[in-house]
Parts: sequence; structure tokens; C-alpha cells
Amino acid sequence: MCSVIGFTKRSIPEEAAIEGFARSASRGPDMSFFREVGEGWLGFHRLAIMGLSPEGMQPFELGGSYLVCNGELYGFRPIKTELISMGYRFKSGSDCEILLPMYREYGTGMFAMLDAEFALILYDAATGSFIAARDPLGIRPLYYGELPEGGMAFASEPKNLVGICPKIMPFPPGCWWKDGEFHRYCDLTNVTEYSADDEETAAKHIRELLIQAVDKRLDSDAPLGFLLSGGLDSSLVCSIASRLSPKPIRTFAIGMDTDAIDLKYARRAAEYLGAEHTEVVMTRDEVIATLDTLIKSLATYDITTIRAAMGMYLCCKAIHETTDVRVLLTGEISDELFGYKYTDFAPSPEEFQLEAKKRIDEIHMYDVLRADRCISVNSLEARVPFGDIFFARYVMSLDPALKMNRRGIGKYLLRHAFERGGWLPDDLLWRQKAAFSDAVGHSMVDDLKEYAAGLYTDEEFELLSAKYTHARPFTKESLLYREIFEKYYPGQSEMVKDFWMPNRSWPGCDVDDPSARVLANYGDSGI
Repeated sequence: MCSVIGFTKRSIPEEAAIEGFARSASRGPDMSFFREVGEGWLGFHRLAIMGLSPEGMQPFELGGSYLVCNGELYGFRPIKTELISMGYRFKSGSDCEILLPMYREYGTGMFAMLDAEFALILYDAATGSFIAARDPLGIRPLYYGELPEGGMAFASEPKNLVGICPKIMPFPPGCWWKDGEFHRYCDLTNVTEYSADDEETAAKHIRELLIQAVDKRLDSDAPLGFLLSGGLDSSLVCSIASRLSPKPIRTFAIGMDTDAIDLKYARRAAEYLGAEHTEVVMTRDEVIATLDTLIKSLATYDITTIRAAMGMYLCCKAIHETTDVRVLLTGEISDELFGYKYTDFAPSPEEFQLEAKKRIDEIHMYDVLRADRCISVNSLEARVPFGDIFFARYVMSLDPALKMNRRGIGKYLLRHAFERGGWLPDDLLWRQKAAFSDAVGHSMVDDLKEYAAGLYTDEEFELLSAKYTHARPFTKESLLYREIFEKYYPGQSEMVKDFWMPNRSWPGCDVDDPSARVLANYGDSGI
């Protein structure tokens, strides 16, 4: 990853701005920059991935305009070639160096042209204005807040702005900002007319688009690795990558020391794919000891996000400490597109589609947030093939009836897309869904619940929970997470919309725990 920060006015002490920016130095440990630009400041912490030479260090400058960007621009080379033919010259191999020339040629229209995961801040010398923008799914993080004495601040993480901005909020995905106004340039979930593709055609396009999405994310000047749970999504990413890569891919899995479900399936997938595989084991004591640090890194109180982040964070920590891997491909965003265990209860295709829209629109506050923080705090970069713009737009456009569970197994369409050709063994391709927070070992969630239960009496729980009007804790576990969150982000709970939970208005989904284990259809998912 990298870390960016920008202030449109120098209305706070420079020392406070620099100190705030330093809190995310682990996102970009290679080089750092902070300086006056126009009437404000720009800053950049670099993790070198594309164009590893010092010339790839940001900010980039063109005619007095400056830009910092945390991003990966896929297919940037043809655009760069076109810009060279127009007379532009480049000093590095960095993909992000094309952005200022693009802005000069296309203005804010360039954002809709990008096939990218990005968050950027740009200073336009011609107008004296700052512009900020974020990719359509919010895969790269960006937050904003008003400065008390005037101006705006933008940063990769909310911890950069704590104590600086009274209210910190996530920058809306698919938008750009200028002169106090947000403008939507891309809305992937706004489907006005469904595709007419039938099941077989849809499966063919899904397979082709996902292969393309993985392929473009293998482009890196730094070493690549893969998070592998042994579930459908991460296994498919690894399977595709193993066919596209000239040498064995490097995979990493994690599980509890007592009852890890994922480890055995990940090992099976890695052996089938001929991967160079590493297993990481975590313990109850390690989980409890990590909780405070994890919530500080995540900047959330959401139960699901924290549970699912624990294994990912510890796995990435081990990768950072013991390998030279700098980029990790993951399987996030498939569930939101194709369905969870609870979406088996969707009462109609229309309800399924509305739920998918809600989940994709909000994913930057949940699973995408989790992946970004767990990976970036360990000085690594996340790439998410299921979040590919072309892939996500196509899947959202499909008739939702094709994506519902009509055959007794979720994500049938995705499985069917890779049913032929030996992409995965049948026992993995057709394995029932198990949520990551459960599949690292049921004992982990049980340990967290037990730990929280021992911290509060029933009376203390009621008294402490009553302090919170937004997203009020409803279990002792959720109260524990909220109390830790407030320690580091006091009064900032609205950064996260609410608790991630199944749609309680659906039959079978009115539950008090986000784990799929509480649903009637969990079945053999935990075996």
C-alpha cells in the first residue's frame, strides 16, 4: 500500500499535521514526503510496488500541479504510450505518474477512464484548487473531515485525522471532490436493465472476466503472494494465478491450534495447485493479546469485521516478518456479489439484488476495510480480483434469479463457471461456504465471546451500552469492541454505518449474531 494526506488550508499547526500523518507510516515504509503545496500541504508514505527506483517517489509534479496517489492502475502502459505520443515525458516506471498528464488532457473526466484501485489528492496550480477522488468500490481507503479553522483534510486512514478534525467520515467510493462538493463519476450497483445472458453465457463471461481480473493483478515489480483459506473464492484466485504464473505461486493460510477448518482445505488446494505453501497457527492467548492492536488498526467496532480480521492480521504479520512478499491477492467481494449463507433466505430475486447492492455500496466499511488494514499495517499491498470494475459491473447486471441458491448450494453460478477444466478438485469447488471467522476455528469466536463475558456483569453491560446512541452494543462482545474503538477514535462511530448483520427482515435471518453458525442452513459448512 501507500499512505496519502492532504490539507486544503494550513489552518492547524504543521507539527500536528505531520504527527497525524506519521501514524500511518507502516503503509509506506520505503520513503516519506510532506510539504507545502498551494495554500495547504500534501504528504506521501511510499510502499514501492511498480517502478521501484527513487524516481517513482511521489508527489508527481507537472507545471506546478502536484499529485499523491495510493493506487494500482491496471493497463496503464497503453495510456502511457498514448501520452508519450502527445509529447509527455516520464521519469519512472510508476503507473501513477500518468495521472497528472491525464488530468491536464481530460480533467476530472479521467476518473471514469481508470481501471484502477486508487485514492488520490491533486493540487491544480491553474485554479489553486485541491481535488480528491476514490475508486468505485473504495478498495483503496480515503477519509475526510473539515478543519476547525477552515479547509478540508483528506487521509488514507482515520487515525491520521484524529485530534485534527472534529468529525471524520469515509470518502464516498466512485466520487471526486472539489471546492466543497462531491461528484459521482461511477456507480457499479445502479442497474437499470438486466443482462439477457442465460446461465451458460453468464458462466462463460464470469470465467473469462475473472481470469482477466487475476491476470492484470499479477503485474508487479515486487514479490507476490496469495491468501488461501481453502474456500471457493481464494482457491479460484489461486488456481487462475497458478496457470498464469511461470513459477509456483506462494500461498499462505492460518488457523487456530485446536480446531482449524481452513488449514486442511487450504493445504489440499495448495497441493493440487503445486503451490509453495505456508501455514500459520494462532492460539487463544495470541488472539486475546492482539485484540486492542487489531481494533486500533481497523478503526471499527463491527463484530464481523473484527472476528474475520484476526486471522488475516496475524497471517499478514507473519508474512511481513518472515518473507519478502510485498503484494497479496485475496478473495474478498465474491460474497457480496454472489451471496452469503444468509442470502439463501432471500424471499425473491428483487430482494437478493437489493441486498447485493447494499453490500457492495457499503463494502468499503466492512470486508474491504478489513483486508486493507490487515494487509497495509504490515507494510503489504492488497489486490482484489473479485473487485475488478468490469467483473463486478457484469455480475451486478445479471438477472438476480441466476445468482440465487436454487440448487441447494450457494454461488452455483460461480462454481459452474469453473466446473470444467480441472480448475479445482470437486471437493473444493463444491465445498459449502464457511465464513473466515468461523473457518479459522470455531474456538476463536467462542474464545472472544467467553473473554468478553468475563469482563462485564449484566448490570455493567446495560449501563455501559446505554452511553452509545449510534450502533449501540447489543452483546458483551460488541461492547468490548466498542470500548476499545472509543479509546482510539472517540466519538467517531459514524465512520461505520452500523453492525454488519444478516437482513433481519427476512425469514430465518432474525438473529443476534453475525456468524453463519447461527443460521439454520449452516449444515456441514464447519466440517
